Amino acid sequence: MATPTTPHDAARPTVAVLGTGIMGAAMARNLLRAGLPVRVWNRTRAKAEALEADGAYGAASPADAVTGADVVLTMLSDGPTVLATMREASPGPAPGTVWAQAATVGDAATAELADFARQRGLVFVDAPVLGTRQPAEAGELLVLAAGPDTARAVLTPVFEAVGRRTTWVDDDGSTGAASRLKLVLNSWVGALTHATGEVIALAQALGVDPQSVLDSVAGGPLDNGYLRAKAKAILAGDYTPNFTVTNALKDARLIVEAGERSGVRLDVARAGVARFERLVDRGLGEYDMAASCLASFDEGREPDQDAG
Repeated sequence: MATPTTPHDAARPTVAVLGTGIMGAAMARNLLRAGLPVRVWNRTRAKAEALEADGAYGAASPADAVTGADVVLTMLSDGPTVLATMREASPGPAPGTVWAQAATVGDAATAELADFARQRGLVFVDAPVLGTRQPAEAGELLVLAAGPDTARAVLTPVFEAVGRRTTWVDDDGSTGAASRLKLVLNSWVGALTHATGEVIALAQALGVDPQSVLDSVAGGPLDNGYLRAKAKAILAGDYTPNFTVTNALKDARLIVEAGERSGVRLDVARAGVARFERLVDRGLGEYDMAASCLASFDEGREPDQDAG
């Protein structure tokens, strides 16, 4: 186990990363590469221990992880998990510690987490990130942030280490402004994912070479990098997760719920939920969300990836 770190100056804040799955582990490694002291914790301890070789301190508990940290960064699965973990951590952080809540939990859960932070004297920053495994590993996430000006200086080296750009949308993290923006952006990601999956599925079903579809739109207004990235994965039958179906389903449900609370009918998002649910029911929850294509076919009747 690496030696525990102690607080540093503003240019090198000690960061406690709670949650070291696909995204959290990549963010922790980029923080270490930037020269920041990092303390990590994960419920499945082996995931945190894997970061010790990179120089992180592997904590035995959330409270251990956040003790002495200048910044707490949460990257956990959902709002209830974040809240439960921060309750476990609550003996550790000193009043005034900055808490950057980076998981996608929705605006309703964000308000609850912000209230918890106020009760504990923590400086709460609503800071979800846009991106999947590859941008996270490359330190090219888009950070969406809402929080007080007093937190921005200490978070600057943190956000610069994990992202290519930070968009500050509000000076009050408790309003959920950044989380609301994240839901809107995720609704676009979901729509593109399902559209790509259905286009490839329809082409295969009609005996059309999917590559001819991509060639037809190349360089025009219907072309985009995301279409090509997901189509490439689908055509290769490679569903190694950059962002899992299970996590995409969680986010899609948050989007639909937010729309319902706001009186907006989101028919496309609701259909996307159904597609992801079919995949989870088939045991494909840990596939990349590009597996949306497979939801167009009955189980056992997936097309030959080399066909067409």
